[in-house]
Amino acid sequence: MTASTAADLASGKGHTDENFPVASVLIAPQYRAPVMAYYRFARLADDIADHETATPAEKLARLEAMRAGITGESDAEPSAVALREVMAERGLDSVHALDLLEAFRRDVTKLRYESWDDLMDYCRYSAMPVGRFVLDVHGESRATWAQNDALCAALQIINHLQDCGKDFRTIDRVYLPQDLMKAAGVKVEELGADRASPALQQLLSALAERCQHLLAESAPFARSIRDRRLGVEVAVIQRLAVSLSARLRRRDPLSERVHHGKAEALFLASGAALGRLVAF
Repeated sequence: MTASTAADLASGKGHTDENFPVASVLIAPQYRAPVMAYYRFARLADDIADHETATPAEKLARLEAMRAGITGESDAEPSAVALREVMAERGLDSVHALDLLEAFRRDVTKLRYESWDDLMDYCRYSAMPVGRFVLDVHGESRATWAQNDALCAALQIINHLQDCGKDFRTIDRVYLPQDLMKAAGVKVEELGADRASPALQQLLSALAERCQHLLAESAPFARSIRDRRLGVEVAVIQRLAVSLSARLRRRDPLSERVHHGKAEALFLASGAALGRLVAF
């Protein structure tokens, strides 16, 4: 296929379709516009990288056009221009947008990850900049970045584990570290099965446990944030992530639902929000 703009490769997915809250009502109104501009930019870049029929060359060309929109070299991609303008108005660093594009370029050119460290380096570009941008929007201290990075990496890997079968079947992408797969005796082709083998299930459980360690590092994060509303949203995200990582230790994402239903997500979110509000 041939796409003239990045938008031609958009999936139609929006912020309410994500596994974790994005610019929810918890965020103060004055901060939602820049967060949503960043989300729309990220969502489109992600859609480009994950498109099932566009060629790698076409994807890279569209991502390059988005980069040029951020740096001011081009006005061809509206989402990039909108984010560039918001960042200029607010005095925000463009590095968080440019880092994201590095992750999506890797999604086009890199289908396998050799080790946990290799995967964490990917998260440095794909996940950590998202939280860092939101923190900068709110004027939070960059001393919170380490806890942010742990939480964002955990969220990214949780998504990888939930979608491991779909990612392999649709775009031949595998985020499970190859060295750990080899040590567990798991072949890549097993990800295309209807049900995880015992060895694959054990590997997925072990990776979910690593996510739990990351979440232990990020546990104080919500309390480190000065903005009350952002602190509540982070507490909600942390609670949902802890629940999902626990599920992934005992559920098979190839044959069982891992995602929260709306009612259970609301229940978990309400408890986390109340706990954070009480702590203020």
